[in-house]
Amino acid sequence: MKLRLHTRYQNSAGQRVRIVLNLKRLPYEYVAIPSLSSEAYRKLNPQGLMPALEIGGRVVAQSMAIIELLEELFPEPGIFPSDPFLRAEARSFAQLIAADLHPINNNRVRRYLADVVGVDERQVRAWYHHWVKQAFSGLETQLERQPARFPYCFGDRPGLADACLVPQMDNARRFDCDLAHYPRLVAVDAECRKLEAFTLAAPAMQPDYPGA
Repeated sequence: MKLRLHTRYQNSAGQRVRIVLNLKRLPYEYVAIPSLSSEAYRKLNPQGLMPALEIGGRVVAQSMAIIELLEELFPEPGIFPSDPFLRAEARSFAQLIAADLHPINNNRVRRYLADVVGVDERQVRAWYHHWVKQAFSGLETQLERQPARFPYCFGDRPGLADACLVPQMDNARRFDCDLAHYPRLVAVDAECRKLEAFTLAAPAMQPDYPGA
């Protein structure tokens, strides 16, 4: 079953899918999207957002839906802990990033604030820092409250939560967010970056990265 991932190097949602594909050791074709205004891409994915996965002649949009499909079709190795409560914690952690933080901080929202609302660059950055602080504080506390200390978010091997965290840490660093208050997030992020599944999914490793 051929997998084609339509995305762009600097796309957090696409990066989390790439990480999961790598963790599951699934080969795929990387299809770079030059622009979201591309008529051809809109025809492929009417939602018009990244990423989209072509698989078995069908197209699935939205990173979390794609990841759930990959887990169902290719369950081994799994991306969830075996304990049902930890599985729920992992989903909770991932959803805070994917559903609450990332959507209100992404490029189209920041452009709207600047181009339509008329917010200046300093205010846009303050907006970004505010929401990252809100989310990361909650995520840090969630990891601190775990009864066991794991090298990754919720276990001895990385999974969905880690795949969502690492791209968001990239974004936070890109916008100069202060990460000193989140030692658990920083530690997990550092562990993940030792693994090929994460390094190969990084923006700079993609074929459309400038200068690649």
